[in-house]
Amino acid sequence: MKRREFVELMAGAAMTGVVGEGSAQTPGERPQQSTGVTVINPRDRVPVGIIIDDSTTLVNLNKFAVPQFAQVLGPDSHHAHLKWREWPNEIPDSFVHRFAEWSAVNGVKGKYSIVPFPACLGRIDRMIPGWTQAELAASIGVVQREIMPNWDIHPEMVTHTRVIDLKTGHPYPEFTTKYMENWDWSVDRSADELTAYLRYALEILRNVGLPCEGITTPGGFGTKARPQLAQATFESLREVFKAEIPHYFRDLYADGEKSVAPLVQNVSGLGTDDPRCVVHTIGCTGDWTGGWDNTTPVGTDRFISADGTKGRMVDVITRGEPALMVCHWTGIHWNGQELGFKIFQEVVKRLHARFDNLHWMKLSEVSRYWAAKELTGIEQLANGLKFQAPFACDEFTVKWNGVVKKAPQVKAGGKVIELREVGNRRQLVPGTWHRNGAELVACFGLSKGVSRLEVA
Repeated sequence: MKRREFVELMAGAAMTGVVGEGSAQTPGERPQQSTGVTVINPRDRVPVGIIIDDSTTLVNLNKFAVPQFAQVLGPDSHHAHLKWREWPNEIPDSFVHRFAEWSAVNGVKGKYSIVPFPACLGRIDRMIPGWTQAELAASIGVVQREIMPNWDIHPEMVTHTRVIDLKTGHPYPEFTTKYMENWDWSVDRSADELTAYLRYALEILRNVGLPCEGITTPGGFGTKARPQLAQATFESLREVFKAEIPHYFRDLYADGEKSVAPLVQNVSGLGTDDPRCVVHTIGCTGDWTGGWDNTTPVGTDRFISADGTKGRMVDVITRGEPALMVCHWTGIHWNGQELGFKIFQEVVKRLHARFDNLHWMKLSEVSRYWAAKELTGIEQLANGLKFQAPFACDEFTVKWNGVVKKAPQVKAGGKVIELREVGNRRQLVPGTWHRNGAELVACFGLSKGVSRLEVA
């Protein structure tokens, strides 16, 4: 969507009285999809992941954020009574290494924030006082080598505390919620203003070789500027990293029946060489691992009970929606006691014991799949299916009723790939198919543009 088109769209929405939290996620265009075909979860499995907030290189972010929060919110605030002076200055790379190693062994994926200018201490592309340049470079290297293979990197705005004046590179002098990223600064900001601020954060990460396809909002950032936030996410990630499908994490729903499926927003250009969208990924749990403030963890059972029958993760996985857990790096480390880490280790152990249909995914992978799921045109033909896809997707999975007269073949760009039949749906991987009576399920790499799946 061009900038002018976005402004006109929002102006029209304002005239009808629908701008606000309920309507901020503007869907945009949608293609025709045959009612006889359903795009199901990738490989017929439920996406799961962990969203880690407040992480960065070396710095124990909230040790330095709490006094800034307390200064703004006053002596009666929760923040003013936290024993932040007793917390360590650093979350060491040795812990990052062990966490990354555990993740890789157990197949765990998700999102890992890197706050670019943590708590105003120093920019990670320049220096952070209190650490040597060699230590900072080594810490960035750990993220590149060990975190990035299984985790998306997101900036969590610029500082996660005070707002930076982009003209000077310094925080605004005012100590009020109006000049804190977590609270009021983003209220009523234009898409252009938010784009500039996000771009500033992304450029710092680009400078140190940490590519991004998404962003995370700290605290209440963007809650009262949701249309602008969605557009700014798209604009900034396209400008800095040329991200094809930008995404962001803003909201979570820790209970109830409200859907936690990703929202594919601001769609335009379907059928052109420049399809556009932005995806809002949504968390499904609260932070029950010790939180950003080193509170006593709620514990494992809130995620999933010991017998695997109860808990928020059980509820969401059972209904088949992406189950993205939410936590804060401070609580995972928990002053070196690693209380949050121990909880996640047990949660993952219980999840794997209870379910055989989980698919650990990065937020960028979930976003790409949902964009392909909602934006691919699908036509049912006499000999199979025809797809018009704005985006490629490695594990595209569809089901429909039909008769197979020959081994299913995917045809795209002059290439023909014959799919291999598997005995049950748990064996589905790209390049396979399964039949159960009249129902057919196929999993394959969806090409951008026109392709066909022929069964006769």
